[in-house]
Amino acid sequence: MTEGRGGSLAKQSLCRRVSVVGFILLKMARETEIKFVVADPKALARRLRACGFRLVTRRTHEMNVLYDGPGHPLRRRGEILRLRQYGDRWTFTHKSKGTARRHKSRQELETAVANGASLDRILRALGFAPSFRYEKFRSEWADGQGHVVIDETPIGTVAEIEGRPRWIDRTAKLLDVPPTSYITLSYGAMFDEWKRRTGSPAKEMTFAAVTGGRNKKLSS
Repeated sequence: MTEGRGGSLAKQSLCRRVSVVGFILLKMARETEIKFVVADPKALARRLRACGFRLVTRRTHEMNVLYDGPGHPLRRRGEILRLRQYGDRWTFTHKSKGTARRHKSRQELETAVANGASLDRILRALGFAPSFRYEKFRSEWADGQGHVVIDETPIGTVAEIEGRPRWIDRTAKLLDVPPTSYITLSYGAMFDEWKRRTGSPAKEMTFAAVTGGRNKKLSS
């Protein structure tokens, strides 16, 4: 199938625009992970340290914005287009539709961005619009083979274990997390489930929208 002149010109225009934003460090990887609800974040941090993990990034504020087109075509295909601000760093990520069995796995294409505000304006100019925002405070731990992150979200504290499947299961066992506690939902899906259970009218998973700044807990 050949691409028409209009499509080629549109891609050239997009490339010219995004070059202004300053994309760097393009990375493609297969993301494999599970989540689990955390009852005691301090106890989990102590357990991670005892298991040989080191703290890579201290508790840092993170804001995520998902973008989609009219009619939400990305959501219908199970894909994600995300602009993230983590402290003073920006990243732009596309995630393909994944598989969710024992673990969640999907292809991820990610790059650092010099100017998130400019990228937001470019995406809006191209017809994309913010479709969902979610916020958290994240700390990151690593042992040289994979990562464990602790996310303090408006609906409770959640941890993610990311790495190779066997390493994920070994790490979960070290942390006393049984496979029955594995969660393979995205944060958007977890938020939708939480809303159905609580009847909350919140439209986004931010502290202001959900709790007026206070943290509410997920049920384990």
